[in-house]
Amino acid sequence: MHEIGADRCFIHPFSGYHRMQIALFQPDIPPNTGTILRLCACLDVTAHIIEPASFAVSDRAFRRAGMDYLDEVRLMRHNSWSKFEEWRQAEGFRLLLFTTRGAISYLDFRYGASDILLFGRESAGVPDMVAAAAEARLKIPIKPGLRSLNVAIAAAMAVGEALRQTRRQE
Repeated sequence: MHEIGADRCFIHPFSGYHRMQIALFQPDIPPNTGTILRLCACLDVTAHIIEPASFAVSDRAFRRAGMDYLDEVRLMRHNSWSKFEEWRQAEGFRLLLFTTRGAISYLDFRYGASDILLFGRESAGVPDMVAAAAEARLKIPIKPGLRSLNVAIAAAMAVGEALRQTRRQE
């Protein structure tokens, strides 16, 4: 992993970098996080982990899901929501929250090339203060009566649509 440690997250290593990004708010299932980081590596999308995560990056299930792709991902870790928000606002990136309580379908939204796609904890989503910071709350429509998609599948669907829309903007 090309990781920028939480203790150095205000050096602005991605300043001027305008490409799609995925942020995970306090992830709690190691294999899903590893799968999303593998997705980021393959699609050249910067990944952010907003701590605390419920596992160490040395977790076996996390490493297994990411496989050898973890060496290829640009990963920035933020040791709190407030530090992530301070960094994001200073950089001017738009934050888009994917949530089952979203008001707009992800297919009907107009993405920008440097948007940050935010996904909450698999077990609890995000707190209201995090949802309030998002410029948009997007949902992936699913069959009525079902609760939600796996977060890694949702991230793949979302970033796929966002990249499809923005590939000509780069």
